[in-house]
Amino acid sequence: MNRIPHYINGKRIDSSLRTAPVFDPATGTQSAEVVLASAADVADAVQAARAALPGWRATGLIRRADVFFRLRHLLTERRDELAAIITAEHGKVLDDAAGEIARGIENVEFASGLTNLLKGEFSEQVSRGVDVHQVKQPVGVVGCVTPFNFPVMVPLWMVSSAIACGNTVVLKPSEKDPSAAVFLAELFSEAGLPDGVLNVVHGDQEAVEAIIDHDEVAAVSFVGSTPIAQTVYRRAADRGKRVQALGGAKNHMVVMPDADLDAAADAAVSAAYGSAGERCMAVSVLVAVGDIADELVGKVAERIATLRIGAGTDPNSEMGPLISAQARDRVAGYVAGAAAAGATVVVDGREARFDSAGYFIGVSLVDHVRPGMKVYDDEIFGPVLSVVRVGSYDEAVRLVNANEYGNGVALFTRDGKSAREFEFDIEVGMVGVNVPIPVPVGAYSFGGWKRSLFGDSHIYGPESVHFYTRSKVVTTRWPDASESQIHLGFPSNG
Repeated sequence: MNRIPHYINGKRIDSSLRTAPVFDPATGTQSAEVVLASAADVADAVQAARAALPGWRATGLIRRADVFFRLRHLLTERRDELAAIITAEHGKVLDDAAGEIARGIENVEFASGLTNLLKGEFSEQVSRGVDVHQVKQPVGVVGCVTPFNFPVMVPLWMVSSAIACGNTVVLKPSEKDPSAAVFLAELFSEAGLPDGVLNVVHGDQEAVEAIIDHDEVAAVSFVGSTPIAQTVYRRAADRGKRVQALGGAKNHMVVMPDADLDAAADAAVSAAYGSAGERCMAVSVLVAVGDIADELVGKVAERIATLRIGAGTDPNSEMGPLISAQARDRVAGYVAGAAAAGATVVVDGREARFDSAGYFIGVSLVDHVRPGMKVYDDEIFGPVLSVVRVGSYDEAVRLVNANEYGNGVALFTRDGKSAREFEFDIEVGMVGVNVPIPVPVGAYSFGGWKRSLFGDSHIYGPESVHFYTRSKVVTTRWPDASESQIHLGFPSNG
Protein backbone atom coordinates (compact mmCIF):
# COMPACT_ATOMS: atom_id res chain seq x y z
CA MET A 1 0.00 0.00 0.00
CA ASN A 2 1.36 3.41 -1.02
CA ARG A 3 2.07 5.61 2.01
CA ILE A 4 1.76 9.37 1.68
CA PRO A 5 4.43 11.01 3.86
CA HIS A 6 4.91 14.36 5.53
CA TYR A 7 7.27 16.85 3.91
CA ILE A 8 9.48 18.50 6.52
CA ASN A 9 12.64 20.53 6.00
CA GLY A 10 12.86 19.56 2.34
CA LYS A 11 12.48 15.81 2.87
CA ARG A 12 9.73 13.22 2.77
CA ILE A 13 9.24 11.97 6.33
CA ASP A 14 7.42 8.73 7.14
CA SER A 15 7.78 8.34 10.88
CA SER A 16 4.21 8.40 12.12
CA LEU A 17 2.72 5.31 13.74
CA ARG A 18 -0.88 6.26 12.95
CA THR A 19 -2.28 6.19 9.43
CA ALA A 20 -5.62 6.77 7.70
CA PRO A 21 -6.94 5.28 4.47
CA VAL A 22 -7.14 7.33 1.26
CA PHE A 23 -9.81 6.24 -1.21
CA ASP A 24 -10.51 6.63 -4.90
CA PRO A 25 -14.04 8.11 -4.74
CA ALA A 26 -14.86 6.82 -8.22
CA THR A 27 -14.40 3.18 -7.22
CA GLY A 28 -14.72 3.19 -3.45
CA THR A 29 -11.46 1.29 -3.10
CA GLN A 30 -8.52 2.27 -0.93
CA SER A 31 -5.67 3.63 -3.02
CA ALA A 32 -3.18 4.65 -0.33
CA GLU A 33 -2.69 5.37 3.33
CA VAL A 34 -1.58 8.69 4.74
CA VAL A 35 0.58 9.05 7.81
CA LEU A 36 -1.04 11.07 10.59
CA ALA A 37 1.05 13.50 12.59
CA SER A 38 1.41 13.39 16.32
CA ALA A 39 2.08 16.52 18.35
CA ALA A 40 5.77 15.59 18.17
CA ASP A 41 5.65 15.45 14.36
CA VAL A 42 4.01 18.88 14.28
CA ALA A 43 6.69 20.17 16.64
CA ASP A 44 9.38 18.92 14.24
CA ALA A 45 7.72 20.77 11.36
CA VAL A 46 7.35 23.96 13.40
CA GLN A 47 10.99 23.73 14.46
CA ALA A 48 12.06 23.40 10.83
CA ALA A 49 9.96 26.42 9.93
CA ARG A 50 11.33 28.41 12.86
CA ALA A 51 14.92 27.56 11.93
CA ALA A 52 14.33 28.62 8.31
CA LEU A 53 12.63 31.90 9.25
CA PRO A 54 15.65 34.19 9.78
CA GLY A 55 17.24 33.22 6.48
CA TRP A 56 14.04 33.49 4.47
CA ARG A 57 13.09 36.80 6.06
CA ALA A 58 16.54 38.16 5.17
CA THR A 59 16.26 36.95 1.55
CA GLY A 60 16.01 39.82 -0.90
CA LEU A 61 12.60 40.56 -2.38
CA ILE A 62 13.78 39.98 -5.95
CA ARG A 63 15.14 36.58 -4.94
CA ARG A 64 11.81 35.71 -3.33
CA ALA A 65 9.93 36.83 -6.43
CA ASP A 66 12.14 34.60 -8.59
CA VAL A 67 10.83 31.56 -6.69
CA PHE A 68 7.25 32.44 -7.60
CA PHE A 69 8.07 33.08 -11.25
CA ARG A 70 9.67 29.63 -11.45
CA LEU A 71 6.81 28.05 -9.51
CA ARG A 72 4.28 29.45 -11.95
CA HIS A 73 6.22 27.89 -14.83
CA LEU A 74 6.36 24.51 -13.06
CA LEU A 75 2.65 24.54 -12.21
CA THR A 76 1.77 25.32 -15.81
CA GLU A 77 4.18 22.71 -17.16
CA ARG A 78 2.91 19.95 -14.85
CA ARG A 79 -0.75 20.92 -14.70
CA ASP A 80 -1.98 17.64 -16.20
CA GLU A 81 0.00 15.57 -13.71
CA LEU A 82 -1.28 17.59 -10.78
CA ALA A 83 -4.88 17.49 -12.07
CA ALA A 84 -4.68 13.69 -12.22
CA ILE A 85 -3.55 13.60 -8.59
CA ILE A 86 -6.51 15.76 -7.58
CA THR A 87 -9.01 13.63 -9.48
CA ALA A 88 -7.61 10.36 -8.12
CA GLU A 89 -8.22 11.38 -4.51
CA HIS A 90 -10.99 13.97 -4.66
CA GLY A 91 -13.02 12.61 -7.58
CA LYS A 92 -13.77 15.86 -9.44
CA VAL A 93 -13.53 15.69 -13.23
CA LEU A 94 -10.18 16.49 -14.80
CA ASP A 95 -11.36 19.74 -16.41
CA ASP A 96 -12.52 20.97 -13.02
CA ALA A 97 -9.22 19.95 -11.44
CA ALA A 98 -7.33 21.86 -14.13
CA GLY A 99 -9.54 24.88 -13.47
CA GLU A 100 -8.71 24.71 -9.78
CA ILE A 101 -5.01 24.77 -10.60
CA ALA A 102 -5.50 27.76 -12.90
CA ARG A 103 -7.19 29.72 -10.12
CA GLY A 104 -4.37 28.77 -7.76
CA ILE A 105 -1.81 30.03 -10.27
CA GLU A 106 -3.52 33.44 -10.11
CA ASN A 107 -2.40 33.68 -6.50
CA VAL A 108 1.13 32.65 -7.38
CA GLU A 109 1.12 35.47 -9.93
CA PHE A 110 -0.15 37.87 -7.28
CA ALA A 111 2.58 36.79 -4.87
CA SER A 112 5.25 37.27 -7.54
CA GLY A 113 4.51 41.00 -7.32
CA LEU A 114 5.73 41.06 -3.73
CA THR A 115 8.23 43.87 -4.32
CA ASN A 116 5.26 46.16 -4.89
CA LEU A 117 3.00 44.54 -2.28
CA LEU A 118 5.51 45.00 0.54
CA LYS A 119 6.26 48.65 -0.09
CA GLY A 120 6.13 50.76 3.05
CA GLU A 121 5.41 54.45 3.53
CA PHE A 122 7.58 57.47 4.32
CA SER A 123 6.73 60.95 5.55
CA GLU A 124 9.49 63.52 5.90
CA GLN A 125 9.52 66.52 8.20
CA VAL A 126 6.46 65.52 10.26
CA SER A 127 8.06 67.76 12.86
CA ARG A 128 11.17 69.88 12.64
CA GLY A 129 13.97 67.46 11.73
CA VAL A 130 11.75 64.40 12.30
CA ASP A 131 10.84 61.76 9.68
CA VAL A 132 8.49 58.78 10.00
CA HIS A 133 8.44 55.60 7.96
CA GLN A 134 6.43 52.40 8.13
CA VAL A 135 7.52 48.93 7.01
CA LYS A 136 5.73 45.59 6.65
CA GLN A 137 7.47 42.68 8.39
CA PRO A 138 6.49 38.98 8.50
CA VAL A 139 4.55 37.64 11.48
CA GLY A 140 6.72 34.49 11.75
CA VAL A 141 5.70 30.84 11.50
CA VAL A 142 2.23 30.43 9.99
CA GLY A 143 -0.05 27.41 10.34
CA CYS A 144 -2.32 26.73 7.36
CA VAL A 145 -5.19 24.22 7.59
CA THR A 146 -6.95 23.52 4.28
CA PRO A 147 -10.08 21.56 3.24
CA PHE A 148 -10.55 18.57 0.96
CA ASN A 149 -12.59 20.27 -1.74
CA PHE A 150 -9.72 22.30 -3.24
CA PRO A 151 -6.49 20.44 -2.43
CA VAL A 152 -4.37 22.74 -4.65
CA MET A 153 -6.19 26.05 -4.94
CA VAL A 154 -6.76 26.77 -1.25
CA PRO A 155 -3.20 25.85 -0.19
CA LEU A 156 -1.91 28.19 -2.91
CA TRP A 157 -4.27 30.89 -1.63
CA MET A 158 -2.61 30.71 1.77
CA VAL A 159 1.00 29.69 1.36
CA SER A 160 1.76 31.92 -1.63
CA SER A 161 1.00 35.13 0.23
CA ALA A 162 2.45 33.88 3.51
CA ILE A 163 5.78 32.91 1.97
CA ALA A 164 5.97 35.98 -0.26
CA CYS A 165 5.63 38.15 2.84
CA GLY A 166 8.68 36.48 4.40
CA ASN A 167 6.98 33.95 6.67
CA THR A 168 7.58 30.22 6.92
CA VAL A 169 4.69 27.76 6.84
CA VAL A 170 3.39 24.52 8.30
CA LEU A 171 0.60 23.29 6.02
CA LYS A 172 -1.94 20.70 7.21
CA PRO A 173 -4.02 19.60 4.20
CA SER A 174 -7.08 17.39 4.37
CA GLU A 175 -6.23 13.77 5.10
CA LYS A 176 -8.87 12.76 2.53
CA ASP A 177 -6.81 13.95 -0.47
CA PRO A 178 -3.31 14.70 0.82
CA SER A 179 -1.02 13.88 -2.12
CA ALA A 180 -1.45 17.21 -3.91
CA ALA A 181 0.00 19.13 -0.96
CA VAL A 182 3.21 17.08 -1.00
CA PHE A 183 3.43 17.58 -4.76
CA LEU A 184 3.07 21.35 -4.28
CA ALA A 185 5.75 21.44 -1.59
CA GLU A 186 8.17 19.61 -3.85
CA LEU A 187 7.39 22.01 -6.70
CA PHE A 188 8.19 24.91 -4.37
CA SER A 189 11.51 23.26 -3.58
CA GLU A 190 12.22 22.71 -7.26
CA ALA A 191 11.46 26.38 -7.82
CA GLY A 192 14.22 27.30 -5.37
CA LEU A 193 12.42 27.69 -2.05
CA PRO A 194 14.88 26.89 0.78
CA ASP A 195 14.30 23.83 2.96
CA GLY A 196 12.05 24.42 5.93
CA VAL A 197 10.18 27.40 4.50
CA LEU A 198 7.21 25.21 3.51
CA ASN A 199 6.48 22.05 5.50
CA VAL A 200 3.54 19.66 5.12
CA VAL A 201 2.13 17.55 7.93
CA HIS A 202 -0.88 15.30 7.50
CA GLY A 203 -3.28 14.57 10.27
CA ASP A 204 -6.59 14.91 12.00
CA GLN A 205 -7.79 16.90 15.00
CA GLU A 206 -4.63 16.10 16.95
CA ALA A 207 -2.43 17.75 14.32
CA VAL A 208 -4.68 20.81 14.00
CA GLU A 209 -4.73 21.37 17.75
CA ALA A 210 -0.95 20.91 17.93
CA ILE A 211 -0.48 23.62 15.28
CA ILE A 212 -2.83 26.02 17.05
CA ASP A 213 -1.31 25.40 20.48
CA HIS A 214 2.36 25.60 19.52
CA ASP A 215 3.99 28.69 21.00
CA GLU A 216 6.12 29.29 17.90
CA VAL A 217 3.12 29.47 15.54
CA ALA A 218 2.23 33.15 15.26
CA ALA A 219 -0.74 33.02 12.89
CA VAL A 220 -3.32 30.46 11.79
CA SER A 221 -5.27 30.39 8.53
CA PHE A 222 -8.15 27.91 8.27
CA VAL A 223 -10.89 26.91 5.83
CA GLY A 224 -13.62 24.48 6.82
CA SER A 225 -17.14 24.22 8.23
CA THR A 226 -18.53 27.02 10.37
CA PRO A 227 -18.63 25.13 13.70
CA ILE A 228 -14.98 24.08 13.34
CA ALA A 229 -13.94 27.50 12.02
CA GLN A 230 -15.44 29.13 15.09
CA THR A 231 -13.66 26.67 17.38
CA VAL A 232 -10.33 27.23 15.61
CA TYR A 233 -10.80 30.99 15.81
CA ARG A 234 -11.51 30.97 19.53
CA ARG A 235 -8.73 28.55 20.38
CA ALA A 236 -6.12 30.42 18.36
CA ALA A 237 -7.26 33.86 19.50
CA ASP A 238 -7.21 32.75 23.13
CA ARG A 239 -3.54 31.93 22.63
CA GLY A 240 -2.79 35.39 21.30
CA LYS A 241 -2.39 34.34 17.66
CA ARG A 242 -3.45 36.18 14.56
CA VAL A 243 -6.21 34.07 12.99
CA GLN A 244 -8.49 33.97 9.98
CA ALA A 245 -11.01 31.13 9.85
CA LEU A 246 -13.31 30.78 6.86
CA GLY A 247 -16.47 28.81 7.51
CA GLY A 248 -19.50 27.57 5.64
CA ALA A 249 -21.91 29.08 3.16
CA LYS A 250 -25.43 29.03 1.85
CA ASN A 251 -25.16 30.87 -1.43
CA HIS A 252 -28.30 32.26 -3.04
CA MET A 253 -28.87 33.03 -6.70
CA VAL A 254 -31.67 35.57 -7.12
CA VAL A 255 -33.42 35.54 -10.51
CA MET A 256 -35.49 38.61 -11.35
CA PRO A 257 -38.54 38.44 -13.65
CA ASP A 258 -36.70 40.32 -16.40
CA ALA A 259 -33.74 37.90 -16.47
CA ASP A 260 -32.85 35.68 -19.42
CA LEU A 261 -34.27 32.47 -17.94
CA ASP A 262 -32.31 30.17 -20.25
CA ALA A 263 -29.04 31.81 -19.21
CA ALA A 264 -30.13 31.74 -15.57
CA ALA A 265 -31.00 28.04 -15.77
CA ASP A 266 -27.64 27.25 -17.38
CA ALA A 267 -25.86 29.19 -14.65
CA ALA A 268 -27.84 27.57 -11.84
CA VAL A 269 -27.09 24.04 -13.04
CA SER A 270 -23.42 24.81 -13.56
CA ALA A 271 -22.97 26.52 -10.20
CA ALA A 272 -25.05 24.08 -8.16
CA TYR A 273 -23.75 20.78 -9.48
CA GLY A 274 -20.18 21.48 -10.56
CA SER A 275 -17.72 19.45 -8.49
CA ALA A 276 -20.77 17.61 -7.08
CA GLY A 277 -21.69 20.74 -5.14
CA GLU A 278 -18.59 20.39 -2.95
CA ARG A 279 -17.67 24.07 -3.21
CA CYS A 280 -18.06 26.76 -0.60
CA MET A 281 -19.15 29.05 -3.44
CA ALA A 282 -21.66 26.62 -4.97
CA VAL A 283 -25.15 27.97 -5.54
CA SER A 284 -27.42 26.01 -3.22
CA VAL A 285 -30.55 28.20 -3.20
CA LEU A 286 -32.31 29.47 -6.32
CA VAL A 287 -34.56 32.43 -5.44
CA ALA A 288 -37.28 32.91 -8.03
CA VAL A 289 -38.81 36.41 -7.89
CA GLY A 290 -42.36 36.98 -9.06
CA ASP A 291 -44.20 34.60 -11.38
CA ILE A 292 -41.20 33.00 -13.12
CA ALA A 293 -40.70 30.07 -10.74
CA ASP A 294 -42.59 27.38 -12.67
CA GLU A 295 -40.84 28.20 -15.93
CA LEU A 296 -37.43 28.49 -14.28
CA VAL A 297 -37.80 25.20 -12.40
CA GLY A 298 -38.85 23.51 -15.62
CA LYS A 299 -35.81 24.77 -17.47
CA VAL A 300 -33.47 23.62 -14.69
CA ALA A 301 -35.09 20.18 -14.66
CA GLU A 302 -34.67 19.87 -18.43
CA ARG A 303 -30.96 20.54 -18.15
CA ILE A 304 -30.51 18.12 -15.26
CA ALA A 305 -31.79 15.31 -17.46
CA THR A 306 -28.80 15.71 -19.78
CA LEU A 307 -26.04 15.78 -17.14
CA ARG A 308 -23.41 13.06 -17.43
CA ILE A 309 -22.19 11.73 -14.08
CA GLY A 310 -19.25 9.37 -13.89
CA ALA A 311 -15.61 8.91 -13.01
CA GLY A 312 -13.58 12.10 -13.09
CA THR A 313 -11.11 10.47 -15.46
CA ASP A 314 -13.83 9.89 -18.08
CA PRO A 315 -13.69 12.80 -20.54
CA ASN A 316 -17.45 12.49 -21.02
CA SER A 317 -18.20 13.06 -17.33
CA GLU A 318 -19.46 16.48 -16.24
CA MET A 319 -19.75 15.59 -12.54
CA GLY A 320 -17.87 13.04 -10.49
CA PRO A 321 -18.54 11.34 -7.16
CA LEU A 322 -18.61 12.84 -3.71
CA ILE A 323 -15.54 12.63 -1.50
CA SER A 324 -16.78 9.76 0.69
CA ALA A 325 -19.60 7.31 1.36
CA GLN A 326 -20.52 9.35 4.44
CA ALA A 327 -20.86 12.50 2.34
CA ARG A 328 -23.05 10.69 -0.18
CA ASP A 329 -25.32 9.30 2.53
CA ARG A 330 -25.58 12.68 4.25
CA VAL A 331 -26.71 14.33 1.01
CA ALA A 332 -29.30 11.59 0.45
CA GLY A 333 -30.61 12.23 3.96
CA TYR A 334 -31.23 15.90 3.20
CA VAL A 335 -33.27 15.02 0.11
CA ALA A 336 -35.37 12.57 2.10
CA GLY A 337 -35.84 15.13 4.86
CA ALA A 338 -36.93 17.81 2.40
CA ALA A 339 -39.83 15.67 1.18
CA ALA A 340 -40.82 14.89 4.75
CA ALA A 341 -40.78 18.62 5.61
CA GLY A 342 -43.22 19.46 2.84
CA ALA A 343 -40.95 20.53 0.00
CA THR A 344 -41.43 19.19 -3.51
CA VAL A 345 -38.63 16.95 -4.79
CA VAL A 346 -38.72 17.68 -8.52
CA VAL A 347 -35.61 15.62 -9.33
CA ASP A 348 -34.45 13.01 -6.81
CA GLY A 349 -30.77 12.22 -7.10
CA ARG A 350 -31.20 9.14 -4.93
CA GLU A 351 -32.94 7.42 -7.82
CA ALA A 352 -29.89 7.55 -10.09
CA ARG A 353 -28.09 4.24 -10.64
CA PHE A 354 -24.39 3.78 -11.33
CA ASP A 355 -22.28 0.83 -12.47
CA SER A 356 -19.71 1.47 -9.78
CA ALA A 357 -19.14 1.07 -6.08
CA GLY A 358 -17.92 4.66 -5.98
CA TYR A 359 -19.48 7.47 -3.98
CA PHE A 360 -21.89 8.60 -6.67
CA ILE A 361 -25.28 10.21 -6.26
CA GLY A 362 -27.47 11.95 -8.79
CA VAL A 363 -28.31 15.64 -8.61
CA SER A 364 -31.46 16.81 -6.82
CA LEU A 365 -33.80 19.74 -7.39
CA VAL A 366 -36.14 20.64 -4.53
CA ASP A 367 -38.92 23.20 -4.97
CA HIS A 368 -41.16 25.07 -2.50
CA VAL A 369 -38.38 25.25 0.08
CA ARG A 370 -38.71 27.62 3.04
CA PRO A 371 -36.43 28.83 5.82
CA GLY A 372 -36.74 26.49 8.77
CA MET A 373 -36.38 23.38 6.62
CA LYS A 374 -33.02 21.65 7.13
CA VAL A 375 -32.53 21.51 3.37
CA TYR A 376 -32.52 25.33 3.46
CA ASP A 377 -30.88 26.05 6.79
CA ASP A 378 -27.89 23.67 6.62
CA GLU A 379 -24.87 23.74 4.37
CA ILE A 380 -25.36 20.45 2.51
CA PHE A 381 -22.12 20.50 0.51
CA GLY A 382 -23.52 18.28 -2.19
CA PRO A 383 -25.49 18.35 -5.48
CA VAL A 384 -28.81 19.63 -4.09
CA LEU A 385 -30.41 22.83 -5.40
CA SER A 386 -33.30 24.29 -3.40
CA VAL A 387 -35.85 26.70 -4.92
CA VAL A 388 -37.42 29.41 -2.79
CA ARG A 389 -40.27 31.44 -4.29
CA VAL A 390 -40.62 35.10 -3.31
CA GLY A 391 -42.95 37.82 -4.49
CA SER A 392 -40.60 40.77 -4.86
CA TYR A 393 -37.07 42.10 -4.97
CA ASP A 394 -37.40 43.36 -1.39
CA GLU A 395 -38.48 39.93 -0.18
CA ALA A 396 -35.50 38.34 -1.90
CA VAL A 397 -33.10 40.77 -0.22
CA ARG A 398 -34.66 40.12 3.19
CA LEU A 399 -34.33 36.38 2.65
CA VAL A 400 -30.64 36.57 1.78
CA ASN A 401 -29.78 39.06 4.51
CA ALA A 402 -31.57 37.00 7.17
CA ASN A 403 -29.38 33.97 6.47
CA GLU A 404 -26.61 33.30 8.98
CA TYR A 405 -24.05 32.89 6.19
CA GLY A 406 -22.74 35.66 3.98
CA ASN A 407 -20.22 34.09 1.64
CA GLY A 408 -21.45 34.56 -1.92
CA VAL A 409 -24.61 35.64 -3.72
CA ALA A 410 -25.64 36.24 -7.33
CA LEU A 411 -28.32 38.31 -9.04
CA PHE A 412 -29.57 37.61 -12.55
CA THR A 413 -31.26 40.55 -14.23
CA ARG A 414 -31.18 42.75 -17.32
CA ASP A 415 -31.86 45.88 -15.29
CA GLY A 416 -28.86 47.95 -14.22
CA LYS A 417 -30.85 49.82 -11.55
CA SER A 418 -31.83 46.56 -9.83
CA ALA A 419 -28.24 45.34 -10.00
CA ARG A 420 -26.92 48.55 -8.45
CA GLU A 421 -29.50 48.43 -5.67
CA PHE A 422 -28.71 44.79 -5.00
CA GLU A 423 -25.00 45.49 -4.68
CA PHE A 424 -25.82 48.25 -2.18
CA ASP A 425 -28.47 46.37 -0.17
CA ILE A 426 -27.06 42.87 0.15
CA GLU A 427 -25.09 41.80 3.25
CA VAL A 428 -22.77 39.29 1.63
CA GLY A 429 -19.01 39.44 1.05
CA MET A 430 -18.86 38.39 -2.62
CA VAL A 431 -21.54 39.43 -5.11
CA GLY A 432 -22.05 38.34 -8.70
CA VAL A 433 -24.25 40.17 -11.21
CA ASN A 434 -25.11 37.64 -13.91
CA VAL A 435 -22.09 35.71 -12.59
CA PRO A 436 -23.17 32.65 -10.58
CA ILE A 437 -19.88 31.91 -8.76
CA PRO A 438 -18.31 35.30 -7.95
CA VAL A 439 -14.90 34.08 -6.80
CA PRO A 440 -12.67 37.18 -7.11
CA VAL A 441 -9.59 37.16 -9.30
CA GLY A 442 -6.29 36.92 -7.45
CA ALA A 443 -5.74 40.69 -7.29
CA TYR A 444 -8.79 41.03 -5.02
CA SER A 445 -9.58 39.24 -1.76
CA PHE A 446 -11.78 36.21 -1.10
CA GLY A 447 -13.96 36.18 1.98
CA GLY A 448 -17.51 36.26 3.25
CA TRP A 449 -19.41 38.05 5.97
CA LYS A 450 -21.31 36.94 9.07
CA ARG A 451 -20.72 33.29 10.04
CA SER A 452 -18.78 32.60 6.87
CA LEU A 453 -15.67 34.31 8.27
CA PHE A 454 -14.19 34.56 11.73
CA GLY A 455 -11.49 37.20 11.84
CA ASP A 456 -11.10 40.48 10.01
CA SER A 457 -8.94 39.55 7.01
CA HIS A 458 -9.96 37.79 3.83
CA ILE A 459 -7.88 34.93 2.52
CA TYR A 460 -5.90 36.13 -0.52
CA GLY A 461 -5.15 39.27 -2.44
CA PRO A 462 -4.40 42.59 -0.71
CA GLU A 463 -5.98 41.57 2.61
CA SER A 464 -3.67 38.55 2.81
CA VAL A 465 -0.68 40.89 2.79
CA HIS A 466 -2.20 42.66 5.77
CA PHE A 467 -2.78 39.33 7.54
CA TYR A 468 0.68 37.90 6.96
CA THR A 469 2.60 41.05 7.91
CA ARG A 470 2.90 43.37 10.89
CA SER A 471 3.39 47.08 10.39
CA LYS A 472 6.27 48.73 12.21
CA VAL A 473 6.42 52.53 12.42
CA VAL A 474 9.82 54.16 12.92
CA THR A 475 10.21 57.79 13.96
CA THR A 476 13.69 59.23 13.26
CA ARG A 477 15.53 62.35 14.33
CA TRP A 478 19.23 63.19 13.94
CA PRO A 479 19.82 66.22 16.18
CA ASP A 480 23.01 68.15 16.74
CA ALA A 481 24.61 67.44 20.08
CA SER A 482 23.80 70.96 21.24
CA GLU A 483 20.06 70.30 20.77
CA SER A 484 19.88 67.68 23.52
CA GLN A 485 17.73 68.66 26.51
CA ILE A 486 15.50 67.16 29.19
CA HIS A 487 11.79 67.67 28.55
CA LEU A 488 9.16 65.71 30.49
CA GLY A 489 6.16 66.84 28.45
CA PHE A 490 4.33 64.55 26.03
CA PRO A 491 5.97 64.66 22.56
CA SER A 492 4.18 66.93 20.13
CA ASN A 493 4.75 68.01 16.57
CA GLY A 494 5.84 71.47 15.79
